[in-house]
Amino acid sequence: MSTAPQAAAPALALPPRSHRAGSAKTSPVRDLLALTERPEIISFAGGLPAPELFDVEGIRTAFDAVLDSPGVLQYSTSEGDPRLREEVARRYVIDGLPTAASDLIITTGSQQGLGLISTTLLDPGDTILVEEPCYLAALQTFALAGARVVGVPYAGDDLDLEALERLAREHAPKFFYTVPTFQNPTGRTHGLDARREIAAIAQRQGFRIIEDEPYRQLRYSGDALPSLAEFAPDHVISLGSFSKVIAPGLRIGWIRTTADVRPSITIAKQAADLHTSTIDQAAAAHYLVSGRGEPALARIREAYAARRDAMLDALPSALPEGSSWNRPDGGMFVWARLPEGMDAASALATALTHDVAFVPGTSFFSGRPDARTLRLSFTTYAPDRIKEGLSRLGATWGAGR
Repeated sequence: MSTAPQAAAPALALPPRSHRAGSAKTSPVRDLLALTERPEIISFAGGLPAPELFDVEGIRTAFDAVLDSPGVLQYSTSEGDPRLREEVARRYVIDGLPTAASDLIITTGSQQGLGLISTTLLDPGDTILVEEPCYLAALQTFALAGARVVGVPYAGDDLDLEALERLAREHAPKFFYTVPTFQNPTGRTHGLDARREIAAIAQRQGFRIIEDEPYRQLRYSGDALPSLAEFAPDHVISLGSFSKVIAPGLRIGWIRTTADVRPSITIAKQAADLHTSTIDQAAAAHYLVSGRGEPALARIREAYAARRDAMLDALPSALPEGSSWNRPDGGMFVWARLPEGMDAASALATALTHDVAFVPGTSFFSGRPDARTLRLSFTTYAPDRIKEGLSRLGATWGAGR
């Protein structure tokens, strides 16, 4: 006896992705990396360290040295390699900020640190304050955390401190996120008086400061400035990274925590990936202790200073008349603004036809963007290549120059 096959039940639609995932913007820098893989393109878009300046010999020696160490290929503690934490703590102390190894949690790049802090401190719907414009990957992280992001404007090259206090009073934010030294994307730095006042506002209004310092060691002129944590130690959580001063492929960063949140951040780290690569941490520690790091960093600073100067010297002939730009004391970026009526995003398509790229500034804004802005990175190429790239950029504007 045969039976007729029964019709299959209709498939139910799959659940949608989360609202938080849908709210995160794509990174134009990552998108541009795909567009600029052709070797003939000179790209000022990515904040890429110069690979020819990596101390490959020293890094190779460090990995060779630690491979024979017991446990270097085994699971490890979530807080991180003790020797690496001691070395990072020692450097904070040298800079004038008392720090113990136990204050530090090693992360897989400082970007993971931002994610761990967001997981620990934020519930969906919480308000945070950021600089306007802001590091794009931080905006992505905060969107994924479901945060409500409010931008604090600048007045010229200085953060509007009155606006910071007013917005803190109005919104009761969980924290204020800042890159106080050679900011991404603008290259701006908060001066000494501004740092004191930012810390004082945090204490008066009762919010934390997330101090992201990946560029702190890339200073080419001017005097070093104290950490915000020196002025409000109980209110400041700091982030650091070796991506810009050793190599980004190591993916080694850290969080300098405060005692009240350290256990929760440690648990978040355990849940994220158990621990950062054991062998990479061990190699980084060996490299730092070996003494090779400081001479390598001195070479990087010298080269980047020359590249910054080459860009600043060529910008007057590369940008349309009426443009403006800053002169950063360090870091990796120059922030420019085109004349009234121009749009940097529209100009990018033309720039690519001239085999040169930059990042339009619009994606770095949490609120209403300034369409006239663009970010230029000066670290990837030698001075002659920078001048050639900016000559191509000058041709982009054509009759509009």
